[in-house]
Amino acid sequence: MSLHRNADQPVSIIGSHKTKSAIEITANIIFIVCAFVAIVAVLAITIYMIYSGAPALFKVGILDILFGTTWAPTAEDPSFGILYIILTSIIGTTLAILIGVPIALMTAIFLSEVANSKLANIVRPAVELLAGIPSVIYGLLGVLVINPAIYKLEQAIFKDDPNHQFTGGANLLSAVLVLAIMILPTVINISETSLRAVPQQYRSSSLALGASKIQTIFKVTVPAARSGIITGIVLGIGRALGEAMAIVFVCGNSVNLPYPFNSVRTLTTAIVSEMGYAGGLHREVLFTIGLVLFAFIMIINIVLSTILKKGGAKHDK
Repeated sequence: MSLHRNADQPVSIIGSHKTKSAIEITANIIFIVCAFVAIVAVLAITIYMIYSGAPALFKVGILDILFGTTWAPTAEDPSFGILYIILTSIIGTTLAILIGVPIALMTAIFLSEVANSKLANIVRPAVELLAGIPSVIYGLLGVLVINPAIYKLEQAIFKDDPNHQFTGGANLLSAVLVLAIMILPTVINISETSLRAVPQQYRSSSLALGASKIQTIFKVTVPAARSGIITGIVLGIGRALGEAMAIVFVCGNSVNLPYPFNSVRTLTTAIVSEMGYAGGLHREVLFTIGLVLFAFIMIINIVLSTILKKGGAKHDK
């Protein structure tokens, strides 16, 4: 009986190797197909945006569109300048990031490094709930809460200025505050996950060398989680740049210089507001606005990825 079992054993091992090999080949094929689909999707979107948005650049003129300050697409002599719209998106997103990212990062540090498990289990579901709230609800929150508060502030600041045009609180400042709130869950969740992924040995070694807990957090843990934190910030920037439904409620939706108390229009709200009735060249220019927005996202991703790689190379050295 023992000899019979020894004779069968190599056959079972060979069969096991064949099964594992088949599974690995199948998994590799699935991974390659998924990667190929992702690449094709990006290429398809890029080609479509260039095909749809580029013609208007040549019909109207690149300088007239990108650096023109008058947006009057339905006038008898139409003008398609989107400089103020571009500046509004850039400034609004930048301010939202400057406000939202520090709050999000501190919250992520609190959840992963400071809070006890009971408190973290209360705060974490609240953050996850923020991520699940539809954009339009943020817009309604802005209309009912943020706009009236900003309007009171506007009245207090400009009560003696007869030339100021009151916006009722629907202005750039309200849009920035709504965007800052909207990016919080994205940056918090990814940053917290990255902080928790830092090996515990890093913290223990730092504390053993005499560093305080705060020094360990900001000198060891956060730098070690830099890659994930920057990824969260990039996604937050994408969320802020690409948001339309919430912002159209609170920004005033007028093309003006992006001053804090001016009604403004972003790249996304320009498309949403006018695509329904636009036609001809007007519609083509709206696709051009989408192309500009797409280009901004690509540039931001490339720049931040380059910074991340350089920082990682220095860290490795």
